[in-house]
Amino acid sequence: MTNEIADAIMENLKPAGVMVYVEAEHMCMTMRGIKKPGTKTVTTAARGRFSEENARREFFEMIR
Repeated sequence: MTNEIADAIMENLKPAGVMVYVEAEHMCMTMRGIKKPGTKTVTTAARGRFSEENARREFFEMIR
């Protein structure tokens, strides 16, 4: 999903770059299974200018 969002933004808006950060909590991990609340999955996708290390580092500093 994260890659699809990044690709759609690049294709439709044609920016110089895009960085997508998705943080999700699976309810099945919280309610069933291991029953561990707060278990999160984080995925990222970088395109264009955000593929450069400096831009990526700056992005992560901003969202902390």
